[in-house]
Amino acid sequence: MNRARIRAVGVGVSVVLLVAGAAACGNDDKKDTAKADSTATATASAAPTSKAPEAFSAAGYRGLKPGMAKDVGLATGVLETAPVSLLDGCTDLVYKGGPAPDKTRMDAEAATEARYKDLNAKADAAQGKAPAPAGTLPPGASAKDAAAAAAGSAAAAKDSAATAKLVADATQSIADMWVAREAKDKAFLATGRASFAATGLRELVAPAEARTAEGIGAGSTLDALQQAYGAKGLQLAKSGRYELPVEGQQGWKYEFTVDGGKVVGMAVADRDIKCT
Repeated sequence: MNRARIRAVGVGVSVVLLVAGAAACGNDDKKDTAKADSTATATASAAPTSKAPEAFSAAGYRGLKPGMAKDVGLATGVLETAPVSLLDGCTDLVYKGGPAPDKTRMDAEAATEARYKDLNAKADAAQGKAPAPAGTLPPGASAKDAAAAAAGSAAAAKDSAATAKLVADATQSIADMWVAREAKDKAFLATGRASFAATGLRELVAPAEARTAEGIGAGSTLDALQQAYGAKGLQLAKSGRYELPVEGQQGWKYEFTVDGGKVVGMAVADRDIKCT
């Protein structure tokens, strides 16, 4: 092989080596870039991407606020549109994805309320027109007068007995209404609901996952509840719930239902707001 050919071959080998080296460097650069991109992606993924959970409070929850009209509440999109209860004239709605209306329970509520209204109206009317007791006979009264007086007394006694039974039935219907209310409350204690009166939102029951700003919610111990709110006015009410007045919102209270030493439900409500 002559010197010219050797030089040509040497040049060719050099070119090949240079090209290979350049390709290798290019691949290394791509690997470094990909690694950097991967690291950046991992760092971005590790960074917080969501806000802290919204605190349940009387100031509002999921866009629902005290006194808000039902139509405005529905416009927020956080509530199902079909009522789950109409007891006492209120319209109760659950959060999206909550329990479907229970027709059997709602029919029973309607029947209980209709009986309650009917019996109490009749009892009020009967008590208003109850006959006065028969008086004593005047001296020298005839046998006919005595017979008439006896008949009157018997009729009065019969009317009194009927009125007494009507009052007893009306009283029982009041107890039945309380049972219906408690059954409704229990049905949505963990799922939550919003109760609207004619004048607006009067009660907001928290879903199970909700927590107050102090971290209290379903599953919290009674000790934790008392530590969080004992110094702020928390008291055990006649209803059996622990209540806490809402500062700056007259009439509104936090209500915590406790069972077995733990919170099983909570709500904010103004019980002075009547449904109808």
